[in-house]
Amino acid sequence: MLLKRCIDIVLSMLALLLMSPILIIAAFGVWADSGRPILFRQRRVGLRFRQFQILKFRTMQVQVGGPAITVAGDVRITRVGKLLRATKLDELPQFWNVLIGEMSLVGPRPEAPEYVDMFHDRYQRILKVRPGITDIASIRFRDEEKLLAKGAEPLREYVQSVLPLKLDLADEYIRTRSLRLDCLILFKTLLVILRRV
Repeated sequence: MLLKRCIDIVLSMLALLLMSPILIIAAFGVWADSGRPILFRQRRVGLRFRQFQILKFRTMQVQVGGPAITVAGDVRITRVGKLLRATKLDELPQFWNVLIGEMSLVGPRPEAPEYVDMFHDRYQRILKVRPGITDIASIRFRDEEKLLAKGAEPLREYVQSVLPLKLDLADEYIRTRSLRLDCLILFKTLLVILRRV
């Protein structure tokens, strides 16, 4: 939708401009707490299976191995990283991904290539739209890290239980998407963030 893309451009520009003081403070916090790099880049799969680098403020220690899935209480998460994750401020750099057309404000969250390969047929439908900063699944699974921490094998739990449910919600969004629904998802996302602060 052309209108949706225009809204994405305008709102992402406004967000980057108005939140620039927060972006600077967050960047300084990451640097002061654990050095560089300040941004975390990870390959994700976007519209029509095009891969791109998603941007986040780095919340974990540099060059520390471990599982690909992060759970609550993960020792790799830095002190500043805990605050950024709790308030979702680590996601702010993704407004740049939106501005340049790799993402949308609202849409199914982009996944890593290995998970997309596991569910390739389902992603044939889902990746007909741009992935988003937030979606229905982001709200429903707002405590995903705590949920995964309860299982003995978090990665297996994610692939077998959590991700299929996220894909169901992505399908639901694509079937019912509208500007009204996008506004509702943005509003609910804001409420979730404010409750965490």
